[in-house]
Amino acid sequence: MSNNIADPRRPDRIIRYVAPTAVVTANGERKDVPGEDLTPDYMNVLGMIFSMCALMLRIKWCSWVAVFCSCVSFANTKYTDDTKQIMSSFMLSI
Repeated sequence: MSNNIADPRRPDRIIRYVAPTAVVTANGERKDVPGEDLTPDYMNVLGMIFSMCALMLRIKWCSWVAVFCSCVSFANTKYTDDTKQIMSSFMLSI
């Protein structure tokens, strides 16, 4: 390939993606879109509850559920979330 070929990309035509705040249905109704997925937070709380049950009550299946919840929470968190809290809940479940 030659170096003197012009770059076909047009930076003035780039439109960055912005998450929608509302959706218009086929009927013309406007529905709000939830802003944030709370699955990692719920799984984090469930993991802590099950890990406490596993530690205090010595129930083995609770520890496995806590490990599962911690893995799901870790997999679904955003990059900007607090890694210290995530790792502490993960270590608590182990």
